[in-house]
Amino acid sequence: MISEVQVHTIARQMLEKHGFAAIAKAAEQAQACEGRGEADEAKEWRHIEAAMKIMRGPTQG
Repeated sequence: MISEVQVHTIARQMLEKHGFAAIAKAAEQAQACEGRGEADEAKEWRHIEAAMKIMRGPTQG
């Protein structure tokens, strides 16, 4: 399991590289891992996805 600091570092780097499309990329990675039965890795990607959503801030609805 990766640390909280690593989660936020990865999330920040992905946002810098891909913009908000990075959130979808993390979700796709999580789904791919789930499809392969890699539950722990999928959970890490979901954690990264959640961190990026927090960094993005509230959306207008």
